[in-house]
Amino acid sequence: MPRKRKRVRPARAGGAQRGTGRELAGRQLFLFNALPPECQVYCFSFLSDVEKCRVALVCQGWSQLMRTSRLWQQADFACLGTFWGWEGALLSGARDHERWKERVENYAYHLMSRGASLLVLRASFDLGDEQTNWTQFLLRFLEGVNCRDLEELELNWTLNPLEPLPTNRQPSMTQVGMTKAGQVTNFQTLLERLGPVSPGLRQASLPFDWSERSVQLLTGFQQLKCLELKNFWVFKGVCPSSMHRLTRALPNLKRLILQVLIPVRDLEVTYTLESTSLEFLDVSQSRGLVFNLLNLPQLKELKIRKTIRGIVLNTQTQLDIQSRWPCLYTLLQEGVPNLRTLNHHQLLPSWQREADGDLAEVLAQACYCIQHSDTWLL
Repeated sequence: MPRKRKRVRPARAGGAQRGTGRELAGRQLFLFNALPPECQVYCFSFLSDVEKCRVALVCQGWSQLMRTSRLWQQADFACLGTFWGWEGALLSGARDHERWKERVENYAYHLMSRGASLLVLRASFDLGDEQTNWTQFLLRFLEGVNCRDLEELELNWTLNPLEPLPTNRQPSMTQVGMTKAGQVTNFQTLLERLGPVSPGLRQASLPFDWSERSVQLLTGFQQLKCLELKNFWVFKGVCPSSMHRLTRALPNLKRLILQVLIPVRDLEVTYTLESTSLEFLDVSQSRGLVFNLLNLPQLKELKIRKTIRGIVLNTQTQLDIQSRWPCLYTLLQEGVPNLRTLNHHQLLPSWQREADGDLAEVLAQACYCIQHSDTWLL
C-alpha cells in the first residue's frame, strides 16, 4: 500500500510557533515589569497626560509609578477647552463654562497630588475675573507643584478660553479701563511670585502692558532666551525707555518677538533697541513702531514691516514728522553688522556698502522714512 503523505500545515501569521508557555516566555515575550523602575518611568514619560491616567488603571504597580513627579512635567490648562470660535475665544453657554472650570480644578488637583515637577506651563485665564479669581487659583497651584525647573511659560492673562457670551449691555470705557488695571495688578502679583520659584525660565510668551513695574519683574528672569510679548490693549502706549531697558537687561536673550500697537497720539515717538546677545528679532506684527537706534551686533535675522492705518496728514505735517525718522537702512548699516536675513530676503555680503534692487524693494515695505515712503497712509 502506498504511504500516506504527511500533511504540512501552513505557517502561522507572523512566524508564531507552538510551544509551552514557559518556552514562549523565554523566546518571544518581553517582561516590561522586569525592567528597573527608572527605565519604566522613562518609557512612560513619552505618553500624554490622558494616556498616563489610563496606564495607572492597569495594575497597582503601574499606578504607583504614575505618581512619580518626573512623569508630570507639563501643565497645559489651555488644552482643556474645545470648540474655538472667533479670534480664539470660545463661544459657549454658562453651563459649558462651569463644566470647564470644574475640569480645570480637577486637573490642577491631579497635578498637585502627584507632586508634579513642571518644565512647561501653559494657561489662559482672565486675571480680571473677580468672580472666579484666577490669580489666587494660579498662586495656589504654583505652591502645590515644583516649579524650580520651569523652562517654558505660555500665559494669556487677559482671556478665559471658555467664556460665555455677555447678555448685558457693553461696558463703558471707564469700566473697561478699571478691568484692564485689575488685570495688570494681578499679572504683576503672579510674576512677583513666579520669579523666586522659577529662576531658570528660558522661554515666555504672554501679553505685556509695558509698565515700569512689569518691566522690572520680567527682567528678573535673567535666563530668558526666547521671549514673545503680545499686545495688551490698543489704548495702552509704550514708553521708549521701558522697551530700551527691557532688551538691555536680559543678557541671554536670543529671540525676541514684539507685537506693539502704537496709539495715534504717540505717532511721533521712536524707539531704541540694544542687546549684545539678540540673534532674531520679529516686529512684523507691530503697528506704528519706528526705531531711532538699533544696537544689535549679534542679530542675524530681522522681520519688520510698516502697517497702513489709514491716517491721512497734510504735506507739512508729514514732512515735519518724517524728517525726524532715520532711514531703516542707515540704522542697519550702523548697528546691525552681522545681519544675514531681512524679511526672508537673504542679504548679499556687500549689503552694507550698497543696497541692490531686491533689498531696496524690501526697505520700501519696511521703512517709514521719506526716501522709502511715497504715500502718507499710516
